[in-house]
Parts: sequence; C-alpha cells; structure tokens
Amino acid sequence: MMEPEVSEADTNLSPAEQATSTMIVEMAGRSQKILDHLRNNALRPDTQKRLDVRIGIEEAAKLLGCSTARIRDAETDGRLPPAEMGGNNKRLGYTVMDLWNMREALNLYPERPADAPPAILAVQNFKGGVGKSTITVHLAHYFGLKGYRVLVVDCDSQATTTTCFGLDPHLFVRQDETLYPFLAIDRTQTTLDYAVQGTSWPNIDLIPSMQALYDAEYELAATSGSGGSILAERLSQLKRGVEDIAQNYDIVLLDPPPALGTLSLAIMRSANSMLIPLAATMPDFASTSKFLDMLGAINEDLASAGVGMEMNFLSVICSKFNSNDKSQEGMLTKVLRSSFGSSLVKTPVLESAEISHAFSRWKSVYELNKPIGATRTYKRCKENLDEAFAEVEQRLIENWNNIPIEQIVRPALA
Repeated sequence: MMEPEVSEADTNLSPAEQATSTMIVEMAGRSQKILDHLRNNALRPDTQKRLDVRIGIEEAAKLLGCSTARIRDAETDGRLPPAEMGGNNKRLGYTVMDLWNMREALNLYPERPADAPPAILAVQNFKGGVGKSTITVHLAHYFGLKGYRVLVVDCDSQATTTTCFGLDPHLFVRQDETLYPFLAIDRTQTTLDYAVQGTSWPNIDLIPSMQALYDAEYELAATSGSGGSILAERLSQLKRGVEDIAQNYDIVLLDPPPALGTLSLAIMRSANSMLIPLAATMPDFASTSKFLDMLGAINEDLASAGVGMEMNFLSVICSKFNSNDKSQEGMLTKVLRSSFGSSLVKTPVLESAEISHAFSRWKSVYELNKPIGATRTYKRCKENLDEAFAEVEQRLIENWNNIPIEQIVRPALA
C-alpha cells in the first residue's frame, strides 16, 4: 500500500500524532472508494437518477381521487395517451411522470388555498441516528405522489438527502450550488432561485448540499459574535429567502444539521412548522426532551431580539419503531403518548428491512418498482408509511387557514 502523502504542516507532528493521522487517512481513503463504488452503481454517469417505479391503474386512481373508469375513458377519448403495454399485452403501469400528466389532464391535484402560506416544514432533532433524512426523503416522495409541488432543502453538510435524490455531493455539487452563497458573510446571492435543481420527480425540486456547506455554520457563528442585531438580520434574511422561494410550492421540507447550532436555528427560524423524529428508546426520549428544553430557552432569547420562531404546529413522530420489542411498545404507549399527547403522530414509522434495502440503493420505498425483500414486508412497510404521513399531511392541511380538507383538495368528479 502506498504511504499517504505528508503535507508540510504534518512535519511538526509527533510520531504518535503522525501515526494517528496516517491511520485516519488510510481508513478514510478505503471507505471513500467503497462509497464511490456504491454511488456509481446507483447513479447514472450523467447524475440523473433513474425513477423506474410503475403504478397500477387502481393505485393511480386512488392517488388521483377518481375512478379507474375515468382514467380509461380519458385514454379512450384522447385526453390521455394509451397506457403502455408489455409483451403479454398487459398494462406496464404508469410512471410518476405519467401520473403528473394525468393530474394536469384531469384537473385532479391538491392545492393550498390562494391566501394560505406554503407549508415550510423542518424535520429536526439534534440527536443523530433518529432517521431524520429517512423521514425527509420518504415524506417528500409521499407528498410528490399525492400531487403537491414540493421543494426539499438539504441543509445538512452530510448531504444524505441530496444523495438520495440522485446527486453525488462529492462529485456533482459545488459549494456555490448550495445555501452557502446566500448565507455567507460575503453574500453573492440575494435570492435562493440560483440553487434550485429539478429531480427525477416532475413536481419535486431540490436545493442540494455538500460538505463545504459546513462553512456556513462557522460564518453564522462568527456573525453571532459580532452583535445581536447582526445575527438577527442574518436570521431574518434566511427566513425571507425561504419564504420568497416557497411561493412556488405547496410544501417546503427543510433538512437541518443534527445539531442545535447557529445554522439549525436559522433554518428553524425559517420554518412555520416542525416535525421531530425520535426512536422509542429512553436515550432518544431523554435527548429529545433536552432538545425541546434548549429550543424553548433559545427561542425566548431570539424572541427578545425580534427573531423568534413562529410555528403553526410542532409534531413528534416515532421513527424506527420495532413492534416486536416490548420495551419500545411500553415507551410508545406510556411515555411518548403521555408526554406529547396530540402532538405525537399516532402511527409510528416501523423499522423495516425494506427501508434499509431501499436506502442502500439511495432510494426511498416509494421509488421501488418491486420489493427487494419479502413482498409482505414491502407491502406492510409502504402501508405504514402512507398511514403515518397521511397524519402529517392532515396537520398541514388543517393549518392552511383551518380549512377542511374537502375544501382544499379539488373534488374528483365521477
């Protein structure tokens, strides 16, 4: 094995420090090669992620809110192209793009009231390993299938969400394509329009992230040391930027870093709602309780400076729930429901092999064309995600001026 290069700065290291540095560099190099190999197998060379999922006519009708007969009639009279057929003369199913075209042709899509602000939802917990990015990606795809116009803003320099949308953050995302130019002390962008990229989903856009976005954390922290009024202006600046670009969408999902730092505060200040994922374990509960305590204290300080958080709702969702674990069942029923009451999403997101299988391919379960494992496991997983996220959707709808769902979603004609 070739010896790692030693920089000029390394020559001042002690033998023990140099050995440690060498060990870290070697481990990082090997792991990065494996990671690049996995990414290359999942992503196309042109960085455009494949979206191969097919949707049957019954499921399409359910998502659209109409009958299968209405879809077939539209295909017959030419409003929709004929369904693609396979070699056995059977329907292959509809693509996500087909589904979007069907919504437009049949005028069947949800929309927020004209006078209601877009939902800007931060998915946040400062404890790592709670499934924050997993929830964000799956929630985005759930909303995409339901017909909402969605923007996902990856604010985490680990860039897991960016990768799951088909962009290798190490190869195909530059710092000037992230939030950084808008957040930098020497700001080069006055709106966030420059950072928005399309994805393989026709109605989901992305502001990507990459490792160098972490520079924004340093610069925001430096700003906080320059005086409260300067920090307040920077926080308000980001809020204005997010709210401005949100007007093009129904729902904006923010994926902040898993830490209660200055960048996370800026992102949460920009949100009008928050979803907190946590596992049904005592360490996760204790950490989340502390997170809420710290967040409340910090918000009081921010409010005194005129830049407090303004949330329409704050909800907690149990993630990675193992229904076979009696201790987790007890945590869910006795601790989480008692602590969070109606703020807790009733349906926990089950820990599932299908989610792990899908994420190993940089996909969500909603992007799988067929089960990777057992069909029963896949079906149970998808039904569970649908049920949990339908509750989140309902909370968003209820906060669109408290208008009942039947007045928001355009009624489907028979």
